[in-house]
Amino acid sequence: MSERKCLEAMAGVQHTPAYVLDEEKLLNNLEILKSVQEKSGCKILLAQKAFSMFRVYPLISQYLSGTTASGLYEARLGREEFPGEVHVFSPAYKYEDICEIVNTADHIVFNSLRQLKNFGHICREDGKSIGLRINPECSTQETAIYDPCAPGSRLGVTAEQLTEFPDIDGLHFHTLCEQNADALEITLKAVEEKFGEYLHQCKWVNFGGGHHITREDYDIDLLIKLIREFSEKYQVQVYLEPGEAIALNAGYLVTEILDIVENHGTKTLILDASAACHMPDVLEMPYRPPLFESGQKDEKKYSYRLSSCTCLAGDIIGDYSFDREMHIYDRLCFEDMMIYSMVKNNTFNGMPLPDIGILHTDGSYEVIRKFDYADFKERLS
Repeated sequence: MSERKCLEAMAGVQHTPAYVLDEEKLLNNLEILKSVQEKSGCKILLAQKAFSMFRVYPLISQYLSGTTASGLYEARLGREEFPGEVHVFSPAYKYEDICEIVNTADHIVFNSLRQLKNFGHICREDGKSIGLRINPECSTQETAIYDPCAPGSRLGVTAEQLTEFPDIDGLHFHTLCEQNADALEITLKAVEEKFGEYLHQCKWVNFGGGHHITREDYDIDLLIKLIREFSEKYQVQVYLEPGEAIALNAGYLVTEILDIVENHGTKTLILDASAACHMPDVLEMPYRPPLFESGQKDEKKYSYRLSSCTCLAGDIIGDYSFDREMHIYDRLCFEDMMIYSMVKNNTFNGMPLPDIGILHTDGSYEVIRKFDYADFKERLS
């Protein structure tokens, strides 16, 4: 199916670069998540920090229970475009923002006891459900930038800091990143060990995000078991808020070769798509994005380095190989480009933002947003 969809995406796009949502794959992911909800009793929220393509929020809302936000703007987007619950967590809130958030969100989670003390009463007076983020100090990953449990972390209250159960409804933890259910199992043991005395006083517990539920090798049965056991033991509503799982492998970035340059035997394809501008995680994580009909360097007959037309020397996507020689105006299709790419993109160097389109289940392609010079200019002054 992936081969057919990439070919359809490349054929359907009229102007590159373009992000293309694969509607069929999105629906497959949503069916899996809906099944987890039904079998476990949990509620799954769309984490908008990973995927905020609100054109398909009405569709997603038929499967999931609501949205979660990282601040005021995402909370507003969830309220305006997605029927369902609106949850928000931020490491810190401004007074003017919290006053608007209480009119927008259903659940408001605080990161520190000081923030809870300063703003909790405002939320209570408005009848909102209040939570506190906890830090179980249990690292299950090796990538430091994505580890909220690392020593000195600014995210969440530790057991040592929490001497009594405050006036809240629930606890929230987020420790995972692109991980399987075994990492959650380890984390839950740490949560119970360090915060178990408070869990019976909760109405809900939010397991956060990072659950790669729609990945092929994900242990869904274990996830369901963990949720059911936890919710029954403590009589709480369990929430999950994955972002990646919703749109994992559900989209593409179609780009075109503008030039081919060679230096000391390295042939570089200059694309109209950029790692720095259009897929920042390639440089931030870093990682090598999957590319249709390609292999590792020297795996196939023709090897190239893929880069961009920005001035950043390190704006390099990676080294790939192909069965055929590449030419100017050929199109390439990067896969798994729905999550984080669109929400993090930028216009460095005046690079145009990619179009946004949908490849529908019937094979038709629809452009739903085009960007132009005004989108670049008007955000600067």
